[in-house]
Amino acid sequence: MRGVADKQLREERSEELPRRELVWMKRIGVSICVLAFLSASPLAQQEPTIYAESFRKGETTVTEDKFDVKLTPHDSTYRELIKDSAGNNRYEFTITPKGPEGDTKITSWRASLRDLHHTIYSNILVADQSSSADPKNNLSWLNPDPFGAVPIHARRIVKVDGFYVVFRVKEVHFTPLDSPYLDTMVVSFDFTNSDPRPRP
Repeated sequence: MRGVADKQLREERSEELPRRELVWMKRIGVSICVLAFLSASPLAQQEPTIYAESFRKGETTVTEDKFDVKLTPHDSTYRELIKDSAGNNRYEFTITPKGPEGDTKITSWRASLRDLHHTIYSNILVADQSSSADPKNNLSWLNPDPFGAVPIHARRIVKVDGFYVVFRVKEVHFTPLDSPYLDTMVVSFDFTNSDPRPRP
């Protein structure tokens, strides 16, 4: 009787193994499908790159530089002098906060570039001096509003004279979390004389 019981137990175990393998194969198949779905979903896609050319057309190049700027309500403005390729201060780069009129809260920031030789223009980081909803004319507006002209994490490229300004919002945080009021924004900037767009 003992031999018969052992034989029956071995047969049951031999049938159980294929069932276990089948379960694991199904689980692996489901995991692969989930990963494929996530990789194809919009959430996994990179934010777009938006390119624009300033209304200012010239040949001036700059001393190339890269830097990050961290903006907060307590450190809400930024100013940097950008040198031309000869090492002379040529442009004034600033970032200033924006918010509801009469309110101290910040809902966005705006970057500006001014030519110190032609101060009549307050900002040459725009495609047109006239205001419009065109994304190419709003790249300097760092606005996290999901209905804004430019996605907040988009890679922005503006050609000014003979150089390019490349910038992207790396981090954004609100307080309270469900409000439009910003407490932190980190932006990377790259002033380069080389076209940063990939060649076809």
